[in-house]
Amino acid sequence: MKKKGLLLAGFAVGALYAFSPIQAYAGVPEAEITTCVEVVDNREYADLVIAVVDNSYVNIRKGPGTDTEVLGKLYNHSVGHFLEETDGWVKIKSGTVEGYVSSEWVIRGLDALKIAKEVEVTYATINTGTLNVRSKPTTESSILGTFSKGDELVVITTEDGFAKVTYNNKEGYISLEYVDIHTEFVEAESIEEERARLAAEEKARKEAERKAQAAIAAQQAAQQAQANAQAQAPAYTPSGDSASLGQQVVDYAVQFVGNPYVYGGTSLTNGCDCSGFVQSVYKYFDVALPRTGQRYSGYAIGSLAEAQPGDILCYSGHVAIYMGNGQIVHAATPSQGIVIGDACYTTIIGIRRIF
Repeated sequence: MKKKGLLLAGFAVGALYAFSPIQAYAGVPEAEITTCVEVVDNREYADLVIAVVDNSYVNIRKGPGTDTEVLGKLYNHSVGHFLEETDGWVKIKSGTVEGYVSSEWVIRGLDALKIAKEVEVTYATINTGTLNVRSKPTTESSILGTFSKGDELVVITTEDGFAKVTYNNKEGYISLEYVDIHTEFVEAESIEEERARLAAEEKARKEAERKAQAAIAAQQAAQQAQANAQAQAPAYTPSGDSASLGQQVVDYAVQFVGNPYVYGGTSLTNGCDCSGFVQSVYKYFDVALPRTGQRYSGYAIGSLAEAQPGDILCYSGHVAIYMGNGQIVHAATPSQGIVIGDACYTTIIGIRRIF
């Protein structure tokens, strides 16, 4: 499980042209700095340490040796700040943890600078009622789409008062005047933080499961009462054969495929947008998800390989419900409506489990 750490925004790492001035970094010989990386502004990258541990983690220990106490975990591509190096061990500070990791599993100096941009994600959170995405960084250019307050878009770069963002496999521009920018790195997690997080996640899972089971039982009771009165049964019948709650979410969601996409809508029959669709599906199971910011609901799942039916897949400016087998059901676009599609149609930036 990965813990996200927030760092101040306002920097960029990009290509350094041959004619650009070369900046010096502590611990990196000036002769090694070629035309590959430049740090723009005063962000301190000289002491950056990045873990490279094949999608797993390396232990942070109290001292420079495997016989010392484990203080926390540094996950793959998570970052810390270099303090000192002793006999093949690097002392770092990451999040709330300060300790030693084997130098075998981390990179720093120029190697860390080369991938710094790859391991960070910069987000623009819309802070006004609605905001247009435009084809060019001007207010006179054509409108490609519209997002609402609280929506998050992944930032590619910024220029001339605009952020270039990505969404639904497209790129466009939004005004920096109406967004809050922040950058996220993965940082270390202490043993105490891990225990607290796992306990909180289990408590939240059990509460969501309790609510969902109660909602399903109430629906089944209502169906039975209607059947006894020879009334028409509702369209949805929960899966029999002890299906998981997540699968029941999918079973319920797919019956609305073909219904329209309506910006800002929350009606599963008359029209909804992507977040309205996810919110309304889960509302049926007595789970109150926020209208926006669903990337922070439930708890994080590390990869699509670990995802289960009913999980929420988060994209830049978009959310969907995972069906399993690489498929999603979602309110896609105004022209498509609610459809079933490929989970990997664009970059997944988060996976959240509610049950």
